Amino acid sequence: MGTKKRVTSFDIADLAGVSQSTVSRALRGSPLVNEETRRRVQAAVESLNYTVDKNASNLRRKFSGTLALLFFEDPTADESHINPFFLSILGSITRACARQGHDLLISFQQMSRDWHADFADSKKADGIILLGYGDYLVYRDRLEKLAAQGTSFVRWGAVLQGQPYVTIGCDNYQGGHAAATHLVEQGCRRIAFLGDASSHYPEFFERYRGYAHALEEHGLVAEAMLQVDAESTESSGHDAMTTLLARHVEFDAVFAASDLIAIGALRAMGAQGVSVPGDVALVGFDDIPASGFVNPSLTTVHQDTKQAGEVLVDNLLRLIRGQPAESTVLPVKLVVRQSSLRPPTKRRAARKPT
Repeated sequence: MGTKKRVTSFDIADLAGVSQSTVSRALRGSPLVNEETRRRVQAAVESLNYTVDKNASNLRRKFSGTLALLFFEDPTADESHINPFFLSILGSITRACARQGHDLLISFQQMSRDWHADFADSKKADGIILLGYGDYLVYRDRLEKLAAQGTSFVRWGAVLQGQPYVTIGCDNYQGGHAAATHLVEQGCRRIAFLGDASSHYPEFFERYRGYAHALEEHGLVAEAMLQVDAESTESSGHDAMTTLLARHVEFDAVFAASDLIAIGALRAMGAQGVSVPGDVALVGFDDIPASGFVNPSLTTVHQDTKQAGEVLVDNLLRLIRGQPAESTVLPVKLVVRQSSLRPPTKRRAARKPT
């Protein structure tokens, strides 16, 4: 009697009508594989009584026990700027890696380089965490190539429909809605928005959408003349506020898409004799450490960087181990400080929609 042939992933691929690499991705829970294909692969696995040899799989993949964290350049002239919000996540990621027994390799990347191929091919780490990206429409193509070559990676950013990779992000829409609602409740009626409100910067765009919807709920309008594009730097916030003031349009509040933008705007208003919150109420987003120390202290939307780092590491390790991982939206909360608390004489009852 002949020896029974051992079933391989190639047999599974033949029965399921897919490639062997697709079988491998399906078995490790890759988001690149759609649900219908995953079901076909699983049916073939069960039909052939196939079992995954995890020890052999790990040996072939040669796990290093190291994760990589890639920072991307922020839009500053000397490329020296790293958003303090990302530094807060970095601390959490480092601690989460240590608890999981993994080393962390940190690298600063330029968007102009072919980083998506360079780093994956170097085999320096088992998987990659991505922070920062600038223009998302430029960055997205690189992400799709990284996913297509089977690299295990997770990213911090906007969670959007149809992404073929795992993204962890905060509830930007709810944060924008909470910020604008708070300003309306303070009696503000003409609320400006500082930040890029387009698909190029989807996190800012979601914050803008939340802000606009909150205004609509109170019978107000997000006016085009009260929106100025800005990137997440103090200098950009300063320039955006200077532009807004030069338009000579009335406004009594500002929602800035990040704390750095808000702090820059605060400096610009101070230079032109505009009192915060006496003349203009101000709200930021991120709750970076500096937000509690500027004068006046900054009302802002808090993102839980401790939870963010833990969820990023946990999902990356799941991908590396061949376990299911999924994109996640983390909750936010409004932290009220001095910059948005209007004097009683400046407040009016919030107007409700009729």
